[in-house]
Amino acid sequence: MAFTPSSGPCFPTTRLRRPRAHDWSRRLVGESRLSVDDLIWPIFVTDGPDAGAEVSSMPGVIRRDVAGAVEAAEEAASLGIPALALFPQTDPGLKDPQGSYALDPENLVCRAVRAIKDSGAKVGLVCDVALDPYTSHGHDGVLENGCILNDESVALLVSQALVLAEAGADVVAPSDMMDGRVGAIRHALDNAGRQDVMICAYAAKYASAFYGPFRDAVGSAANLGQGDKRTYQMNPGNRDEALREVALDLAEGADMVMVKPGLPYLDIIAAVKQEFGAPTFAYQVSGEYAMIRAAALNGWIDGDKAMVESLLAFKRAGADAVLTYFAPMVARLLGR
Repeated sequence: MAFTPSSGPCFPTTRLRRPRAHDWSRRLVGESRLSVDDLIWPIFVTDGPDAGAEVSSMPGVIRRDVAGAVEAAEEAASLGIPALALFPQTDPGLKDPQGSYALDPENLVCRAVRAIKDSGAKVGLVCDVALDPYTSHGHDGVLENGCILNDESVALLVSQALVLAEAGADVVAPSDMMDGRVGAIRHALDNAGRQDVMICAYAAKYASAFYGPFRDAVGSAANLGQGDKRTYQMNPGNRDEALREVALDLAEGADMVMVKPGLPYLDIIAAVKQEFGAPTFAYQVSGEYAMIRAAALNGWIDGDKAMVESLLAFKRAGADAVLTYFAPMVARLLGR
């Protein structure tokens, strides 16, 4: 006997499956969308013999020499990716306790920035302001008797930001989590006639277990050893503190704020966007990339679908842009 739906109240008048029935209707009612315009591509630059070599813990990610960085910028421009973020693998012989090489106008990142600008590639350049790729101890600041000195570190970070701005960086991105560094950098940039250089503050950067592959890529893992960064990076259990950090950085002149890592902190991204309405970026960090990529390479998940779904989650949470190592892959996928 055929089943005939009753006209009684047990059958819904509102059926949310109706708009899901067709591709065209799903697109019409879609709430969050991922675009190439949302992507920032982090790349690793090197001067050493590792140029062109894959980062072992990040399948598909390579270190690039200056010429390779230019090629990446041209590739990004051709794909419509708005910006690159540059991170150096520093020669161990150039590291010291103060991270002095970070202040050298001829350092690796400065040379890569100038080369990309000279190439005419139409991409923005975001440059990290932090000392950990340059210090012999692997910390983001000046280390004395086991303590990271805040104000002494800020003075060095200001000098680093000025060097990067002079080289042609469009955005300087202090990722160190020292107190007061955003205001000090903004003041110094303005006094140097660099009012147009933007600051993307890593405002809520957590002391996370997801950074391991990045530290391998830039060569700071061995320097840091068994040390940790919990005295300056945030406690993963704290939410209210993140909002206080963001408020301070915006008050000090940040143009954009960053939450890092990404997927484990979607609630923080959402809270920051809702509370402040400021440009809010997220960093899909190396550990997040490595997990998705490794699972895909092992055939455990559909890599393309997982990649896009993970990035769409950032948009749903309220992120305006995402730093992701997947950027060229997803740009090609979205361009099909």
